[in-house]
Amino acid sequence: MESTPAVSPVGSDHAFAHQPVLAAEVLEAFADLPEHAVGGGPPRLIDCTLGGGGHSALLLSAHPGLELIGLDQDPTARAAANEVLAPFPGRATIIATNFADYVPDGPVDGVLADLGVSSPQLDVAARGFSFRLAGPLDMRMNPGAGETAGELIDRLEESELADLIYAYGEERLSRRIARKVKQEGPWGDAGRPRDTSELAYLVAGCHPPAARRGRIHPATRTFQALRIAVNRELEVLERLLQQAPDWLAPGGVLAIISFHSLEDRRVKQAFLADERLERISRRAIKAGEAEQEANPRSRSARLRLARRVA
Repeated sequence: MESTPAVSPVGSDHAFAHQPVLAAEVLEAFADLPEHAVGGGPPRLIDCTLGGGGHSALLLSAHPGLELIGLDQDPTARAAANEVLAPFPGRATIIATNFADYVPDGPVDGVLADLGVSSPQLDVAARGFSFRLAGPLDMRMNPGAGETAGELIDRLEESELADLIYAYGEERLSRRIARKVKQEGPWGDAGRPRDTSELAYLVAGCHPPAARRGRIHPATRTFQALRIAVNRELEVLERLLQQAPDWLAPGGVLAIISFHSLEDRRVKQAFLADERLERISRRAIKAGEAEQEANPRSRSARLRLARRVA
């Protein structure tokens, strides 16, 4: 893990400007951070999904004594966050890691995780997350490690690919899609470039004409499934739900923002079953109408809160 303090920018050109969802609700969740942590030091908070630093900057501004640890495996996100957090010298440390691999050096007073894919990741074609822009079939949060979506498709048998699309995308046409995708492969061969728009077109063709004209693109669920698998998203979420309560000091708050039912269901069940935690909110907190209108990607956001019991 690479750890660096957030420092003043030295002339950068990072196009990573992310609008944090549920900003007011996150600030409210951590409104009662203590003035001093256990042992007398400053309160500390871990932002497990630092992204562009939007949530972190708001929290550091709201709590002048707060020290923050920001985790992210995406180098572009870390570079952008370094600039956003520059106005808080000495108070933010950025670490290059997946939160599933992190262990803090002592108890903290808050843990935040925003599980969504950020707008810059979706909107940059070269990252391969979006079917609306032609780009390589990559989808890795950490572009320097692991197999790409194209390589994953080629490695799996047709039945395995169908099961993955059904389980992670909740796609009822998964077998038809898997059959067509495998027939048209390979997808991860660097010598025969294939892009996201080509895959999206193929998947859309597996749906009836009426579905292709709906508000939601017919490739949405398949792309979600591939992204979850490539980045082991549910696996690392399970590890976070197991580990994060032990990171917290008594009274510390755990806040998790999820964007689809597979994640939210796991968070809800963990908060209910974990004897180390008590729920702060019985229901998931959703974005208000004004935010949903201003930022359509906030419409699927769900925030759940729990507190570490003494």
